Amino acid sequence: MRTTSRARRTVAVAVIAAAVPVVLAGCAAPGNTDSANGKTITYWLWDSNQQPAYQQCADAFQASSGITVDIEQYGWADYWQGLTTGFASGTAPDVFADHLSYYPQFVSQGQLLDISDRVEKDGIDLGIYQDGLAELWTNQDGGRYGLPKDFDTVATFYNEKMIADAGYTADQLADLAWNTTDGGTFEKLVAHLTVDQNGVRGDEAGFDKTKVAVYGLALSGNGLNASGQQTWSPYALSDDWYYGDKTPWTSSWNFGDESFGSTLAWYKGLIDKGYMPSVDIALSEQDPLNGYLAGRYALVTDGSWMNSSYLGQDAVPTKVAPTPVGPSGQRASLFNGLSDGIWSGSKNQDAAWQWVTYLASAQCQDVVGEAAVVFPAVKTSTEKAEAAFAEKGWDVSGFTVQVTDGTTKLLPIADQWSEVNDTMKAAIESYLKGASDESALQTANDQVNALFK
Repeated sequence: MRTTSRARRTVAVAVIAAAVPVVLAGCAAPGNTDSANGKTITYWLWDSNQQPAYQQCADAFQASSGITVDIEQYGWADYWQGLTTGFASGTAPDVFADHLSYYPQFVSQGQLLDISDRVEKDGIDLGIYQDGLAELWTNQDGGRYGLPKDFDTVATFYNEKMIADAGYTADQLADLAWNTTDGGTFEKLVAHLTVDQNGVRGDEAGFDKTKVAVYGLALSGNGLNASGQQTWSPYALSDDWYYGDKTPWTSSWNFGDESFGSTLAWYKGLIDKGYMPSVDIALSEQDPLNGYLAGRYALVTDGSWMNSSYLGQDAVPTKVAPTPVGPSGQRASLFNGLSDGIWSGSKNQDAAWQWVTYLASAQCQDVVGEAAVVFPAVKTSTEKAEAAFAEKGWDVSGFTVQVTDGTTKLLPIADQWSEVNDTMKAAIESYLKGASDESALQTANDQVNALFK
């Protein structure tokens, strides 16, 4: 998700017809001389933390192929706005980092090159990637629009001192469980970590939930949407619930199911009891990182793309624990990933394909993994990333255990995701605020199902 926060990876698709901002003025149009002869291609990404590793890949690629890659990096909002405008004006990059929430609409607009024939012709081995990632980039007709780039899961970052002061150990955090009846050992921990302005803990007599100094669990404003990646999804998914009938290309949705309602009711209870901040606070902050660093949160559920933000700072000693085990008997995490797409309007499709295959190879993904920023999609490169994180003294097994144990669930991919997200986001926010009851979830679910009839 990852210049500011890859939490934004699950936002709705939006086609923005605004003019290209000044920051994009220097991008090369595909019709220029260098671009036309195939010697130079443009590549866009939004994560500044990964740019140095990809520059290494570009330098090695140029040395072996003679093709120069001009890498351009933009902030999240400018990135998607620039792409949309570039598609319309014919100045989009040859290759760009793509996101699962965006690519269905790009495919429907004819902006992405179908690479299925090239994959078959060149004998690309799709088995080198983490299970399930390659299938995400295919459409209903068998077209393929990307090769896996990386993946992410979610886990719990925690304030090591607060955990120790509360009398808990890392091993205990790894064994937590939750349920919809009493919240289990997980809610017990969250309550004990919550402290009011008088120093009274959430599980002690006299706790004042109107004057909370430290919340046991943060609420991410970035995650209050139809995927709930860093908010409610680890709980709903570990209670034998899933978003819809299938993915990719979900066509029937389950937001009205009783199991989803009971999970969200328990989650709302954490707010009502004062253990988690209100929706208004979460939306005002969007990203809870600053609040965590300021000591306002003991635990934060967040994505692996945030490792360097939490583990790479010196102010608050921080470690990672996996998400709690749910009523299903397993823990759960969304499994999200990126790819690199080729613009269908590129004048350099052959050169772009060479670059995309290099980006998707172990040769480049090893470099990315050794940078210890994200988890590459290639299985052997993931192992190198884990080793690189360990060299920094960061134990990130709270994220990778989900992959190792097979407890990941794929992000829903669907046409009309923008409408699905807008409808459910509004309903979920309203419910968690206490402005509506559980019936509003069913009503919203009926509305999104109507989109697919």
